[in-house]
Amino acid sequence: MSIHVLRCEHAPVPLALSALPTTQTAAVPESADIDQLLPVLAVDNLPRLIVLGEDAALAAVLTHLMRTEQLHVEIGYVPVEKTYASRGYQTGTGNTAARRALEGRAEPTPLIRDDLGKVLVGRAMITGVGEEKLTGEAYVDDAQLFSGKVTVMIISPTLDLPGVRASVRKGLRQRPWLRGRAAQLGTPGAIVTRDGVRADRPVPRSSFYRHHEPWLLVR
Repeated sequence: MSIHVLRCEHAPVPLALSALPTTQTAAVPESADIDQLLPVLAVDNLPRLIVLGEDAALAAVLTHLMRTEQLHVEIGYVPVEKTYASRGYQTGTGNTAARRALEGRAEPTPLIRDDLGKVLVGRAMITGVGEEKLTGEAYVDDAQLFSGKVTVMIISPTLDLPGVRASVRKGLRQRPWLRGRAAQLGTPGAIVTRDGVRADRPVPRSSFYRHHEPWLLVR
């Protein structure tokens, strides 16, 4: 097995990973950074990449692997502090996460993407434009999530099938989660924030759904 570490920005390197080959990148890796690693990982039939960073870094790596059809690469995730993805995927943080990423077994895990081809690993928050409430209609599979106005729509991946869960908040009150394969929203205009990264422009619709292939999460 070949194991490589992708260190994003200033993420500290746990002792358990300090002797492994490491590539330094920005907080959110560029496609070119990941492309340079693929030939290195390809020399082994069981390649493993350990991502040290935040949810947006893990999402960027998985987005590139999905687009380049490289989802056979095993992925370990080592965040410094708790994140939505570390809670959802039960990876732990710091040294605990590092040991799991190094010694754990890769398990097929639902891969959640949106209609723009970007992977979601932690949480997406969909809000109205400016100070406006989010207006529209949303469904999780065939079940209506809301119709009208809400404060925010929330989407998260799940560790197990069907893969997606969604909820809304009205004021401070959050409704129960609905689970399914896909969550879809139609709206006059909304802003989507994926794993902490806010979109530049409003969109009239947004969908998050389970990709036809899983990713290989090590834990």
